[in-house]
Amino acid sequence: MKLLFLGLSSLAIVFSLFFTNEAVVKLPNDETIPAIIVFGDSIVDPGNNNNLETLIKCNFPPYGRDFMGGKPTGRFSNGKVPTDLIAEELGIKEFLPAYLDPNLQPNDLLTGVSFASGASGYDPLTPKIASVLSLSDQLRLLKEYLGKLKNLVGEAKTNTILSKSLFAVVTGSDDIANTYFDTPFRRAQYDVSSYTDLMVDFASTFAQELYDLGARRIGIFSAPPIGCVPSQRTLGGGILRSCAANYNQAAQLFNSKLSFKLNSLNSRLPNARLVFIDVYTPFLDLIQNPMNYGFKVVDKGCCGTGAIEVSILCNELTPVTCPNVSEYVFWDSYHPTERAYRVLINGLLQKYISSFF
Repeated sequence: MKLLFLGLSSLAIVFSLFFTNEAVVKLPNDETIPAIIVFGDSIVDPGNNNNLETLIKCNFPPYGRDFMGGKPTGRFSNGKVPTDLIAEELGIKEFLPAYLDPNLQPNDLLTGVSFASGASGYDPLTPKIASVLSLSDQLRLLKEYLGKLKNLVGEAKTNTILSKSLFAVVTGSDDIANTYFDTPFRRAQYDVSSYTDLMVDFASTFAQELYDLGARRIGIFSAPPIGCVPSQRTLGGGILRSCAANYNQAAQLFNSKLSFKLNSLNSRLPNARLVFIDVYTPFLDLIQNPMNYGFKVVDKGCCGTGAIEVSILCNELTPVTCPNVSEYVFWDSYHPTERAYRVLINGLLQKYISSFF
């Protein structure tokens, strides 16, 4: 059995080296990105929550109705999520698998995986509330992954993959929306300023830990305009369901502090490329000017009423009421559609990819 596994592993390595997708985004100076390695929350969770004992999952219809074969994989959208699209645009592979996928193959390890877990966050309390993987849990799984990678290709090749891969961290919105504003647990201890300080401290510690393990190209995504997602409009936007201004102000404060902190880390970590990726600005423009991008509906999701349904509340018994999902920015009350993600990712890659080199 061991010889069979090694034989299959060798074939997988050859396959991954010679059969790649065509890159849409051209890298500078003939550089390469061999893999994408991802951490975070439901925006980039491709199914790690599926087998966790948590309510925060979506491996059932109507999720995934526009994914390959209409299969619900645990992605919180109708189709692909941002890191799938990044992998696709860079020509690495068609989609990025969940590390905890029981069907994961050796060649998947070579080109990257996602450790992200829906409803996680920088604040350790955030994943604890939802019974999902914390960033510490995700880091532990990364170390396990590195052990497997070394068994496949050796330590030297593993170190090369680490130093040249794109690491993406996408989280923070659940900290602000759920742990701070929608539950009382942190507001008794922190005002918005001190809570965003707490988030930044955990974010910078995590970036340092990735660096210490050998990561060099690390993209850390900003918090989005979380007050404008449909569920937060419902909960905090008043009778007119406007964008919840206090949620957005907290996101902006966190983003400014995070950007400053990453600049500081870059200045003292040799060969580090810690890149702050501003999602807030282009996403807010998409929400405020949807017609410019071919969208019509921004204040509700496609699933059900679109005002509150997300995760288990958006299920096969919930009518998908939107006649044309391509007109909607949001799939459920919290997560964008694949088309909205494509609009955002195309612009972000063009703007930031050169910063990693």
